[in-house]
Amino acid sequence: MTTAILDRDLTAESLGAIATAIPGATAVLRRYKLDFCCGGDVPLAEAAARRGLDALTIAAELARLAPQPEEALPGDPDALIDLIETRYHAAHRREVPELVRLARRVEAVHAEHPRRPAGLADLLTRMEAELESHMQKEEQVLFPMMRRGGHPMIGQPIGMMRHEHDDHGEHLRELEALTEGFTPPEGACRTWRALYAGLDHLTGELMRHIHIENSILFPRFGA
Repeated sequence: MTTAILDRDLTAESLGAIATAIPGATAVLRRYKLDFCCGGDVPLAEAAARRGLDALTIAAELARLAPQPEEALPGDPDALIDLIETRYHAAHRREVPELVRLARRVEAVHAEHPRRPAGLADLLTRMEAELESHMQKEEQVLFPMMRRGGHPMIGQPIGMMRHEHDDHGEHLRELEALTEGFTPPEGACRTWRALYAGLDHLTGELMRHIHIENSILFPRFGA
């Protein structure tokens, strides 16, 4: 859906459609005080004009959030590490905090709803902390070791990263269970729908991130 909406003029798209289709868009819209929930049917151009904002500037910022299309992975380990850091680590750091915020809002506003994803915000908060710790270990210890061509003891940190990847996978299964497969209930508000769309996107990106490391990068160092 992200690709489809970016093929059109974003200024003509409704705030609700943008919030649901582009991961991280809710943070941008919120910063400009554009109501994508209750005012989600309003096109970006109209909503921006009401607040005296430049819709084209906002549209350009939203377009930069879109995930890059999958491309052939570089063969050089340094280039592959660069890709992991700039595409995956940066995206996780940008998107997960916003998903935590959305989850807390959904849980609070829909506290009486029978399908409220109780505990989702707390799970995402744990995931955020564990992901940040994991990425820092890679960036500060493992990746520099790899950039120097490896190390006789490199199997130890790689083994630790593989174990933590298993933990991330378990969290993703918990996310899917809590959200009933990222399926919002009928009549769900736009915030709820944007949250589940963002979680679905995060799951796909994190799974590919883990796959690149486990199946492509780590074996290049014999582990």
